[in-house]
Amino acid sequence: MNKVGILHPGEMGFAVANSVLNSGHEVYWCSEGRSEATRQRAQTLNLSACSTLDELCRTCGILISVCPPHAALDMAQAVKDSGFRGLYADINAIAPNTMKTLADNLQTTGITVIDGGIIGLPPVSAGTTWLHLSGHGAEQVADCFSAGPMETSILGPEIGQASGLKMCFAANSKGTAALHAAILGAADNLGVREALERQWDTYTPGFTAKAHGRIRQVARKAWRFTGEMEEIAATLSDTGMPPEFFLGAARIYARQTGFKDIAEEPTLEEILQQLSEKSEA
Repeated sequence: MNKVGILHPGEMGFAVANSVLNSGHEVYWCSEGRSEATRQRAQTLNLSACSTLDELCRTCGILISVCPPHAALDMAQAVKDSGFRGLYADINAIAPNTMKTLADNLQTTGITVIDGGIIGLPPVSAGTTWLHLSGHGAEQVADCFSAGPMETSILGPEIGQASGLKMCFAANSKGTAALHAAILGAADNLGVREALERQWDTYTPGFTAKAHGRIRQVARKAWRFTGEMEEIAATLSDTGMPPEFFLGAARIYARQTGFKDIAEEPTLEEILQQLSEKSEA
């Protein structure tokens, strides 16, 4: 049984924690500076609390970082500064080269670094969400999820493989949502949205409803996706592909940050209005 620390558990982080608990390990979190909503989630799962990051690093042999992409490097640095010397799994949505920079930094003090990327929504049943891993020692992280419902897959020994898969997958799923939002926003402003949607469904029955659903589903998480689109842009640039589309997608998501933490999914009309208002600002 391992003592596993989760940094810093939001909705996905607690789903990760739940799978680790299911697999027979002790799970800890750091309560310092966290919101009341986070505290309530931790109490629901009966996670063990450490009051500071230093205490968490002393207590746990494995740390799993689940944070917004823009915070991944700072989180890793804070762990290094706290004197941690165990196994550190970064499973955030960051570019392979960002991941390699993070790993190079931590490995100078003897920390074992594992690259990870989650594909899917917070899991409630098996076969819906996958944690892909790469790097030497990935088997130790996979063992923390042996009972699910989070599935694991080990891609290989190289840092950057798991992050690369995550970036390419999210480029399609979340990039497509941003693309459709921009198209519908333009069509709405031109007065041809209904005609466009009819034409979509003529060629591909049900296409419009799926596009609407995808756009609405991601709106409350758009505040996180700006950084993720920028990491995808960096991934494409580093591999010789043009990054400009995903820099535009980052701007589309940046215009939706006002939907963070709202109780219900916004309507499509509310999203398009937000996009239009931001473009006029």
